[in-house]
Amino acid sequence: MDLGIQGKAALVACASSGLGLGVARALAAEGAHVSVCARGADRLAAAHRELDSLGEGKVRSESVDMGDPTAVERWVEHTREEFGAVDIVISHTGGVQQGTVAEFTVDDYRTAVGTTMLPHMALVVAATPYLKENGWGRLVLITSESVHQPMPHNVLSGVARTGLHAYARNLADDFGRSGVTVNVLVPGYHRTPALRGPRGTDPDRAAREVPLGRVGDPDDFGALAAFLTSTQAAFVTGAQLLVDGGNTRAAV
Repeated sequence: MDLGIQGKAALVACASSGLGLGVARALAAEGAHVSVCARGADRLAAAHRELDSLGEGKVRSESVDMGDPTAVERWVEHTREEFGAVDIVISHTGGVQQGTVAEFTVDDYRTAVGTTMLPHMALVVAATPYLKENGWGRLVLITSESVHQPMPHNVLSGVARTGLHAYARNLADDFGRSGVTVNVLVPGYHRTPALRGPRGTDPDRAAREVPLGRVGDPDDFGALAAFLTSTQAAFVTGAQLLVDGGNTRAAV
């Protein structure tokens, strides 16, 4: 299927590994121009080289701390200057400290919101004028299934990311008349570096909790994200799509 995004200008945050890199790979393979950011210079350089080999689009990479709104704004501006547009934004952040409710203080929750929710908002604010100016755009926020059901040791993630779903619903309403769609992808267990956190989550043990009997693959996740940026997904906005192999049983 031709997704119709060849030559479109995409930003993918936190894309040196894991889900972010899976999304960037899918977009690059479709011929989009892809601008990726992350903090670690070595992994970012390796991701740049890989993406450069996948398609005909341009690739740029920039070391960015998503917790610094000024750095995020610079990344968006630099991308706009080089690619001439900002058509697609994939907003993604790193994880937070693991632990149970009893382990955290109010300051821990405040820090989690600052590192997990506010960076999404900084990217959206910086990219909004460019997304709206062309009468066509795609915004995808990546959260976590912990916003829908309690997950062992992931209370901070669930609390800090829940607000993004309300934010996305408001964005979808505001952006719609501008031709910009806004959707949320809600991943569960995926085979990424983050799966083996300080609590030692075992991918094989995690797979036994999932109805499909396996954890997700970043490239499968990337393919779904790429579809949401496509011309075929033009009538999909305000959606929250679980990508967890059926692990979330409760109604969403």
